[in-house]
Amino acid sequence: MLSSLEDMKATDDLSGHLLAGGLDGRHVCVAVIGGGQAGLAASHCLTTAQIDHVVLERHHVGFEWSERRWDSFSLVTPNYQCLLPGHEYSAGDPDGFMVREEIVDYLRDYARTFDPPIHEGVEVIRMTHDGHRFQLRTTRGTFQASQVVIATGAYHRPRIPRFAERLPGSVIQIHSSDYKNPDQLPEGATLVVGTGQSGCQIAEDLHLAGRTVHLATGQAPRVARFYRGRDCMTWLDEIGHYTKGITEFADQDATRHKVNHYVTGRGGGRDIDLRAFARDGMHLYGRLKDITAEGITFDDDLKANLDGADAVAEGIKDLIDAYIESENLDQPTEDRYTPVWEPDPDVLTHLDPAKSAITSVIWCTGFDADYRWVDLPVFNGHGYPSHHRGVTSMPGLYVLGLPWQWTWGSGRFRGVGDDARHLTEHIVRNTQSKRQVA
Repeated sequence: MLSSLEDMKATDDLSGHLLAGGLDGRHVCVAVIGGGQAGLAASHCLTTAQIDHVVLERHHVGFEWSERRWDSFSLVTPNYQCLLPGHEYSAGDPDGFMVREEIVDYLRDYARTFDPPIHEGVEVIRMTHDGHRFQLRTTRGTFQASQVVIATGAYHRPRIPRFAERLPGSVIQIHSSDYKNPDQLPEGATLVVGTGQSGCQIAEDLHLAGRTVHLATGQAPRVARFYRGRDCMTWLDEIGHYTKGITEFADQDATRHKVNHYVTGRGGGRDIDLRAFARDGMHLYGRLKDITAEGITFDDDLKANLDGADAVAEGIKDLIDAYIESENLDQPTEDRYTPVWEPDPDVLTHLDPAKSAITSVIWCTGFDADYRWVDLPVFNGHGYPSHHRGVTSMPGLYVLGLPWQWTWGSGRFRGVGDDARHLTEHIVRNTQSKRQVA
């Protein structure tokens, strides 16, 4: 696996044809910031529309997947839902789940299909607007753009609570973005904090390796992998769940910030059942509440968290059942889930790291968005870019690849292409308008 920018360039320099020309002092019609799936999708659409543009990528294509995912990582969405513009999944297992190296190859192959004007290893330090054009100061010089697409996603800065500082210095602490495999951790037990996608899958990874795992749960929902003969995500796709626009939801802000349902594509895809983990020896707790000199304390909400996750999974099955009946489909019936473990009524709410032999903690507590480099008045009170389907209040400035930017798939291979095509239509109209005025 290629693991550094230098290795990438030694093997296949996607950006060499433009780097020789440099950036300093140039003007381009459109600057796309970010060279992940969102940035590449935008570039493909702009290339098709014959719009002059550049793509700036701080690291290299595929970096987020190759460097910020663990060794056993796989997609949780079926491969056929990889629908990047001009590069739909076409390998041998449409219902399977690409692993980390395959995802990187998929993106690198995508870039090769249309040779995007990408500058790798270039970071935008500050972006302003002089009243006429956007000014972008980068590590390779300063240039101007008439329009800009910010395609950096929303997962920028690892979030770790400040009370983590109170853990003994002997306890190794890492964020989920730095976790690779169980062998990187010292011997002893591991506390995993958080039960979103990363927390549950990393806890499983450690559990399968025979490590002692303590898991602090949260309110993340879960979904069954398969139900009544098909993948649940395939059912939801067919029902139309993934194409519902954000405006169809009563509370748009809450919808945008919902935690994803936990499930896994590992081993061909399967459920993640925390109750089964507990039955087989994993130690479960409620939400991590505080860390003091006396130890770690948890809320008394483990049962509520497990019951809530199961209720969501069963609710999705209700939706699928109703769809099967309404369409008169001939699908096999299936018994509903029966809990395989129940927490003790006197569940532990306190943990002594030393007595429990905890030598490491993995913080699966998400990320914060970091747009400090954007010196423009386009953010709400939480630092989130205000927009409608990626179009901000500042003419010529767009965002792409955000979770729930327009649909559930906006931040994924499933829907980012639709958003990129939508923004390209705006960019083309603005470009034509500027030319007419000129």
